[in-house]
Amino acid sequence: MQHEGVRRPVLMAWMATNTFGWGIAGLNIFCHWAASRDVEPYVLRPISEGDLLALGPLRRRQVEPCVARSNALARRLASTQSAAVSVGMPVIHPLGNRDVDSRPRVHGQRNIARMVFEETRLDDWAVRIGTFDAVVCASTWNAQTLKARFDCRPIVIHEGVDPSLFHPAPKSGVMDPDRFYIFTGGKIEFRKAQDLVLLAFRIFSERHDDATLVTAWHSPFAHYSTGFRGRLDAAIEMGPDKRLAIGKWVADNGIDPEKVIDVGAMPNQMMPLVLREMDCALQPSRAEGGTNFVAMEAMACGLPVIVARNTGVKDIIEGSNCVALQRQGRVEHPADRGAEGWGESDVEEIVEALEALYRSPERRSVIGAAAAAFMSARSWARHAAELAQVALAAS
Repeated sequence: MQHEGVRRPVLMAWMATNTFGWGIAGLNIFCHWAASRDVEPYVLRPISEGDLLALGPLRRRQVEPCVARSNALARRLASTQSAAVSVGMPVIHPLGNRDVDSRPRVHGQRNIARMVFEETRLDDWAVRIGTFDAVVCASTWNAQTLKARFDCRPIVIHEGVDPSLFHPAPKSGVMDPDRFYIFTGGKIEFRKAQDLVLLAFRIFSERHDDATLVTAWHSPFAHYSTGFRGRLDAAIEMGPDKRLAIGKWVADNGIDPEKVIDVGAMPNQMMPLVLREMDCALQPSRAEGGTNFVAMEAMACGLPVIVARNTGVKDIIEGSNCVALQRQGRVEHPADRGAEGWGESDVEEIVEALEALYRSPERRSVIGAAAAAFMSARSWARHAAELAQVALAAS
């Protein structure tokens, strides 16, 4: 169901899906643009039937005409033999930790870089960054890093959540009310600091028999996680079912696997059903180019979230809306790709934060309420509207 009026096409040169960060951003932006009066959205890869199904029947009905047009264009672009293709619309280009030259490279009437990065050795971008009409970042840290390194003026557009899904609500009663549930999520890798989560939980769970860690650590890129150890004794392995062996990993590192629940892979739209059952969340990332999807979603659901005061996460720390880990040690990037501004959270401080939340349901409630109030202004609708303004400027 489309609004009447002139809708101007915009291409996001990545994919829209519900299983990883860039895809979740793409799908949310696409849905809001599809419902707008101004933008006809396109993405570079076809949107799958599974991703449409997870949207629910009403939103799917709303976006399907745009999806059909987007998928048709995506298939035409995929079939081209050219190294570069020009399209008659603005194009938003995804740039991450490396300037990877995808084929075909799409060029638009107006070209915007949407940059979310953690690695601070930016030599790959020295030539290309000046070719864009505008540069958008998802955090103040990213924007300041670019401004200090290049002659550009990045625009900060914070990412957000879907408040129709991520909001406070009563617990369903499916979990044991006598246990203390700690949620943690994100792809297993050095910068997400799952090693620090397990080191802290090992100490905390030895003190508290009722402690349970609930993990959402699977991603479509599990092969990149295999072998990660960080500061732990044992590395994560791939199980015989071709899934990360979370239970074995925690056991190999001295944690009772009965105290860990692996929720597996799931569409992002189902995550609130997990988050609202938790008592708190723990996200001590060493670096975030954006503002950490998992932390924001947990905050929006009214959870007290323990986060590291570093990099892009600083943009969601305000007053008493979370528990910010202050002690941030120096970090060396394991691949020597630059780690300026990264932070190594102190395991003892993490344990102290967990203890304080464990002891005081009132403290959890106060922080969670402040978190939900803060996140009420950080929505994908707002992000999509601000990004559309940049994409359509002078077009």
